[in-house]
Amino acid sequence: MAGLDKNTPSPQSITLHQQSQLLEIGFSDGQEFKIPFELMRVYSPSAEVQGHGKGQEVLQTGKRGVGIVALEPVGNYAVQPTFSDGHSSGIFSWDYLHFLGSKQAELWADYTARLSAAGMERDAPMPEKAGSSCSSH
Repeated sequence: MAGLDKNTPSPQSITLHQQSQLLEIGFSDGQEFKIPFELMRVYSPSAEVQGHGKGQEVLQTGKRGVGIVALEPVGNYAVQPTFSDGHSSGIFSWDYLHFLGSKQAELWADYTARLSAAGMERDAPMPEKAGSSCSSH
């Protein structure tokens, strides 16, 4: 099983590059991606980042220097990273990693546009949320 979508290529290799802060992943279709940890963190599929529905996304800031301190397999379809800021609730399916890798330019453009629209800067610390219904990891 490649991932959640049966047509997604399966990973052939996964390497964490701590110094350059990149996850390198090679897929069975021959595509290889180097996905920045920061991109993974700001687009984590967790409810803490994505919210519980459309329009509930939480804009992530201050993640430029985030690392990955652990990477655990989830069945045969995903990995679950633990980021150096403590976030560990995102499960990254092979489909989602393929998406992040193949759409990096568009995702970075969307992220910077959302930052700009919110009057935020990429390196600003995350604002504290009082009474959040999702636990902060």
